[in-house]
Amino acid sequence: MDIEDDAPPELVDIQADRGTDSLTQEVAVKVPITIVTGYLGAGKTTLLNYILTARHGKKIAVIMNEFGDSLDIEKSLTVNKGGEEVEEWLEVGNGCICCSVKDTGVNAIESLMEKKGAFDYILLETTGLADPGNLAPLFWVDDGLGSTIYLDGIVTLVDAKNILRSLEDPKGKLEDEDHDEHGPLLTTAHVQISHADVVVLNKTDLVTKEELDHVKARIQSINGLAKIHVTERSEVPKLEGFLLDLHAYDQFDEAQVAPKGHSHLDPAISTISFSVGTLKASQLDTVDRWLRSILWESQLPGKGNDTSFEIHRSKGRLIFDNGEVKMLQGVQEIFELIDAPNGAEEASRQGKIILIGKHVADVDFESSFKQFLG
Repeated sequence: MDIEDDAPPELVDIQADRGTDSLTQEVAVKVPITIVTGYLGAGKTTLLNYILTARHGKKIAVIMNEFGDSLDIEKSLTVNKGGEEVEEWLEVGNGCICCSVKDTGVNAIESLMEKKGAFDYILLETTGLADPGNLAPLFWVDDGLGSTIYLDGIVTLVDAKNILRSLEDPKGKLEDEDHDEHGPLLTTAHVQISHADVVVLNKTDLVTKEELDHVKARIQSINGLAKIHVTERSEVPKLEGFLLDLHAYDQFDEAQVAPKGHSHLDPAISTISFSVGTLKASQLDTVDRWLRSILWESQLPGKGNDTSFEIHRSKGRLIFDNGEVKMLQGVQEIFELIDAPNGAEEASRQGKIILIGKHVADVDFESSFKQFLG
């Protein structure tokens, strides 16, 4: 079957009858994409298999890196794109579609949208050894995709039974990470947790309550922003809030922030937060320059190389004396300051900046911020 010739010509006439306004409105609809990551054996395949088979009434496209034997669905179509990229497509009976592509970046999403039309949601699975922080900015800032999709959030599955071992395992060390016997070990499991907006803590039936509490505390010490959902066998009670409709990059939820300012429970990565008073409207550019220094250069302004840190995720709320409220959203060096969707409501709350990253607990960001603003 040739999918390119499958659509009947009448569709063009129908769209023309609807008028330009209807067509423009349809094109303007953005499809949210959620990145699903997790260490080897965390349960990603089981979770995605559920999504592809359950009767949830949603039209979801799942992009997987490779098909596992557990996906008992007949392959219906293979597309060879100029001999450079092979895509495997699975049609499933619940309105979802599953495809496997070598390129999980921008081209894969564009190809999916062009060949199969609009979806309600897109889930992108990464390999077990992937750093989601390198992938997220592709979908966040690419202008070519800006009118088609938006990054809804990053979901990390964690194996409650083995995660502590994974965080301590030298075999899981990041490829570009310099590590000696005396410094803290930074693993793939660390960065998958540090970038997460939601952590699905799976296989909890295999641990005791005390072990589960220890695992949750370790996760929260790494990432004090992420919502933690406890599951067994990758079964989630609902998709909304777990994998879908996260809105992680267009809102600031005070309840998400861990109660402590910072934690030293994990020596490699931690979360810190500090309060920010009402700022003058003229200080917005100064705030931007301070953020560029710590996120782009990994340096405190005026300190040079005296400090050593690496920020994976940044988030915050900034309140200005002219009534404006800005939200900070950042992944690694990519960040933006945007108008808060509920400015009047947000203005009644306290300003705050949250940073997640390597060695951030050893740096006095709060003093640096206040001194730089004068």
